[in-house]
Parts: sequence; structure tokens; C-alpha cells
Amino acid sequence: MIQKLKKVNVITLGCSKNLVDSEVLMRQLDNRYEIVSDSNEDSDIIVINTCGFIGDAKEESIDTILSAVEAKKDGRAEKVLVTGCLSERYKKELQGEIENVDGFYGVNDLPQILSDLEVDYKKELIGERHLTTPSHFAYLKVSEGCDRSCSFCAIPLIRGKHISIPEDQLVKEAEFLASQGVKEILLIAQDLTYYGIDIYGKRTIARLVEKLTAIDGIEWIRLHYAYPAGFPEELLQLMNDNPKVCKYLDIPLQHINDRILNSMKRGLGSTGTRKLVQTMKEKIPGVALRTTLIVGYPGETEEEFTELLDFIKEAKFDRLGVFTYSEEEDTSACKLEDDVPENIKQERLDRVMDLQQGISLELNKQRVGKTFKTIIDRKEGDYYVGRTEFDSPEVDNEVLISSNEPLTIGAFYEVLIDRADFFDLYGEIV
Repeated sequence: MIQKLKKVNVITLGCSKNLVDSEVLMRQLDNRYEIVSDSNEDSDIIVINTCGFIGDAKEESIDTILSAVEAKKDGRAEKVLVTGCLSERYKKELQGEIENVDGFYGVNDLPQILSDLEVDYKKELIGERHLTTPSHFAYLKVSEGCDRSCSFCAIPLIRGKHISIPEDQLVKEAEFLASQGVKEILLIAQDLTYYGIDIYGKRTIARLVEKLTAIDGIEWIRLHYAYPAGFPEELLQLMNDNPKVCKYLDIPLQHINDRILNSMKRGLGSTGTRKLVQTMKEKIPGVALRTTLIVGYPGETEEEFTELLDFIKEAKFDRLGVFTYSEEEDTSACKLEDDVPENIKQERLDRVMDLQQGISLELNKQRVGKTFKTIIDRKEGDYYVGRTEFDSPEVDNEVLISSNEPLTIGAFYEVLIDRADFFDLYGEIV
């Protein structure tokens, strides 16, 4: 008689880097447990991979833990395990305040989690993952931790110093992803452009990307979370010349005012930031730049905020995200007076997004009448939903396609854009 496997529900909160960690855990658990991912279905064991980055994320993590504990009390689960950034940073506090959790683990405690689940850690599975993304794209984490000292950020306190993953190991992992049908790889890290310094003595992200482009089956490589200071400009040439490297770059700039950038310890001032954006646009014609900004940083005046608005108008970023400043304990900014009222922070966020909405519409209209290589992510209602190389999944614009013929999810098509909205394009297959 075949013994029924127990179910493990792995709930991932926070960023794509957390998602990769969860996928590594699930691959180690394969064949010993039935894996359930982010499901409401009852399971024997609930593993919560938490986020501890900002206030809202912490609250979501705690709420999820409490819900899992309730499921255990009601007999809908046998065990609750908590891992990830929140657990790494606040393990003692969580242990003291939340009962009925069977284990709290840090971000590097994978072997201990497996041991407590009575599973041997299998080194032969390094580079393999239980994918939870749609089968045609996947994230590839190239490093862990961060050596930066940005005043507002607690990530180095949680994740530790920057550690690059060796190139050969990443190539092997990418080859595994390609063997699973992945066509688009999204490179992620706390600081992508710092890659290689610790093990090769220099920034080698361009060399790594070039090696990844040689893998059969991989058609797009997308770059996320590049730090502006010390940006390796040889990467720009590769992005322009190699069709497998998307003309897309996620580069969080945070602000443009010199006083604020200096207080944030960003290592690059207003002049250098503007020059870098200009250089990127010159060396990669048509590049799509995504950035992230913070409003309401301690002491931010209306004049400094207006300077930021003027920069957004000038730079015309294709994609833009914005956060209100949230004080993080033990960071250097925590010593500053958080003196911008919450309603002013929110009002500034709204003004940025209103401005960006108009810029997005303007840029989208420029794509009408042009044809773009588009990957199909899913079907939704009457439309197939796809993306061009200028858009990352889940955070950027989408292309809505009407087609009388069935399209293959995960396949590429040439799409003629015939209409544009604020954050969507509409088109038809050529």
C-alpha cells in the first residue's frame, strides 16, 4: 500500500528573492511531501517565508503567521514553521509573543528546516528549484546580501554582507531552468551591479550575462535592482548589442536632491545620477528604465520634493514605483526626526503617481503602429495578456491581444500595437 504524502504549504511573502528561497526549499522537499504553494487548501505543515522590509510587509507577515496558528488550533494543520527576513530580524520577539509556532528560522537556516521536517539536505539538488512562476519565466538570484549602507534600508542588517554566487553555479542553474521550459530569466540581487567583486575582484555582471545568453532555450534576460553608484558601463554595450538581453533596466534611484541623496548615503549625487540616466539612454536607444523613489524622507521640503517632480518630468521613466518613507530601526536614518507628516507623505506619493501616469500614457502612445516581440503570459477574459521586452512580469505594463486563433502561453509572437492606455497596450498578432 502506497503511503500518502503529507502536504506542505509554502507561503511566500515579500520580494522575488524570497520566492527563489522558497522554491529552493520546495525542491528539497519534493518526493518527501506533497507541495502546495500559496493555497487556501488545508495542509499538514505550513511554512511561512516572511518579509521584514517595511511596516506594511511586517504587518502582513504577522497576520499570516497568526492565521496559520489559528489553522493549527482548529486542527487544519499539524505544524507551523516561520522563516525569512522577519524571523531573522525579530526571532526572539516573535518567540515571546506568538505561541504555537513550531519553529522560527533565519534566512540561512534551510538545513535546519529540512532536518526538523526529517528531510536530508541534498547537495546534488543545488541549482534546482520547484518553480512557482509560470513555466516560461523564472527569477535567478545572483548574489545574497548587500555591502551598501543606505541610511533607510535594513536589508544588510537582515541579509548580511554581499556574497556573489559563482558564475558556473549560476550557469548550471540557468541551464536547469531552460530544461524546464523557461524562456525568460530575470536576474535579481540586492545590488546586481556589485556582482563579482567579492570572488573575482571586479564587477563581472556583464561577463555573467554574456555566458547566460549562450544557453539554448533562453530568449530573454532581464536585469533587476542595479545600484547607480559605480555602474559598470560595459553592461550597457552588451544590452544594446545582444538581442537576448532585454533593453530594460530596473535601477532604484530613490531621489534627486543632493542633500537627501547625501543623507541617504547613496554614493551618487544629482549631477552623477542625471548623467547616468542620460548615458543609459544614449548607449541603449529605446531602453526602458524602471526606477523606485522615496518621498517624505526626513526633512524633505516642498522645494526638494518639487525638484524630484522636475526630474521625473525630465527623465520620463518608462516605469516608476514610489514609497513613502518608513522608519526602520537600527538604520542611520532612524536617528533623524521623521518630521514629514503621514498625510503629506501620501499626498506627495499621489502627486508622483499622477505625474507618472501622464508620462506612461505619452510613452505608450509612441508605440502605437509599431510591432513588438511579445511573450504571452496568460489568457484573461476576451484577451491574451502578454509583455514586450520593456516590461517585467507583475509590476509593469501589459499587452492585451485579441485573437480569433488560440495562442500558446509562454510563446513569442509579433504583435502590432493599435491602441494605448495609461498602463496597457492593445494589439493584434501580425
